[in-house]
Amino acid sequence: MKKLVLFPAWSIALAIYCLVGTPSAAGQNQSQPQPDKSVRPTQDQKVESPGTKQTPTSPAPSAEKPEVKITPHEAEELFHSVDEILAFDSKHSGLPIKKEVKRRLTSRDEVVAYLTNHMKDEDVKRLQRSELVLKKFGLLPQDFDLEKLLVSLLREQVAGYYDPKTKTVNLLDWVPMDQQEPVMAHELTHALQDQTINLNRWMKKGEKDLGETRKDPTPADIENDEMDDTREAVVEGQAEAMMLEYELAPVGRSIVDSPDLVETMESQMSNGTDDSTVFKDAPIFLRESLTFPYSYGLKFVVALLEKGGKQKAFADVLENPPHTTRQIMQPGTYLAGEKIEPMPVPEFKRDFKDYVKFDIGAMGEFDVAVLIEQYAGKKASDRLYPDWRGGYYYAARPKKDLNAPLGLLYASRWSTGEKASEFARIYAQSLAKRYKKAEEVGATSEIRAAAEESESKPPALHGRHVWTTEEGTVVIEEQGDTVFISESLDLATTEALEHEIFAAAKRD
Repeated sequence: MKKLVLFPAWSIALAIYCLVGTPSAAGQNQSQPQPDKSVRPTQDQKVESPGTKQTPTSPAPSAEKPEVKITPHEAEELFHSVDEILAFDSKHSGLPIKKEVKRRLTSRDEVVAYLTNHMKDEDVKRLQRSELVLKKFGLLPQDFDLEKLLVSLLREQVAGYYDPKTKTVNLLDWVPMDQQEPVMAHELTHALQDQTINLNRWMKKGEKDLGETRKDPTPADIENDEMDDTREAVVEGQAEAMMLEYELAPVGRSIVDSPDLVETMESQMSNGTDDSTVFKDAPIFLRESLTFPYSYGLKFVVALLEKGGKQKAFADVLENPPHTTRQIMQPGTYLAGEKIEPMPVPEFKRDFKDYVKFDIGAMGEFDVAVLIEQYAGKKASDRLYPDWRGGYYYAARPKKDLNAPLGLLYASRWSTGEKASEFARIYAQSLAKRYKKAEEVGATSEIRAAAEESESKPPALHGRHVWTTEEGTVVIEEQGDTVFISESLDLATTEALEHEIFAAAKRD
């Protein structure tokens, strides 16, 4: 499932990942490297005065805690350290400096304008499709305004950004001086990446939107549907690694020899800072989707550093990036060159001849991890998601009634039949939370009681089960390592899909 992106999110440094203090190494008081005072900005690097006019869309500073802006003198001192930090990033990543990086100080109004201007029409359409599909899966509340909250969240969390179009690192004039240098270490890594591979062009290779294509997607198309997510995780993971490396350097530590500190830092950041109100109130899927490239991306890069050093973790992975969230979440699968055969897909146009396609996409390992966490808890998710082996969804509406509830096909494949049955039961448990009325046809009291067991050992769901809901029939069927799910589709379509999907699974 496509992550929720309205602009080049990889160019943004989020406050929850840059402004949480790094744990002190061995109890020592950390201090940042001092900038070289002999470095002066060139004529092209002079400090630009950010605008001061407030617009209606600009978030107003808190009345309880007045916002303090960086002075022109502080900005000049800050800019002196750009070249030094760029050199640090280059040395520790192995990515060469090919040209000077422009830098400027940016106001809130300019950040809002940047976010707004990068909301392309096609991105908004994709977001609207994603919102309805996520609501169908129960990952967002039915009355949730996704676009409004996503923009508010990003405005709350942005700490700096690199603009690949202007080749400029933008530092924010309301971020305190003592927090600016780690942000620069993060953003200047993006500048080095851009100079190495042209980030805009590199990221566009993963932007194919299957929901907009006229032809039926192939199994390979489904498999590659997560490419933009994994590439974002690579570039953000590298930037996070350099930020933490920069913060640990004064005490003679590195991210490779400080796994405990990296783990503590990642845990802190995943929970958000004390003032991250919008972030903390967001649904699980939105929080996890936004932080995925930073948290899992960092762990991925650290794993590559441990295995093959900076060449493997930076230049090599940019040359040969992962293409599934499984490879990011389990770096060993990427390092081992694991090959999983793409999951067979039905002939969608034929099987959905009475429907209008709404959306289609991969349901990758990240997606099932969040789905399981939502309905069975974090422990169950961590235990089960590594056994994912493929998945996709197809959403459509009946041609005769385009206002009818969204119909959904969801097929997934697992390492064993036991794991498939366990996932099927977790999904079945979600129905009571997603529908006002979900009654299993022929369900016994024992089945209902089993659905209430604890997350530590959820019961399995074998065979074919049917529920009635206010939005139509739900069918969940497990055969071998494959789980078939149909929601709000007519009986003929459901039966045709069942036959085709399970027949293909037996041949695979």
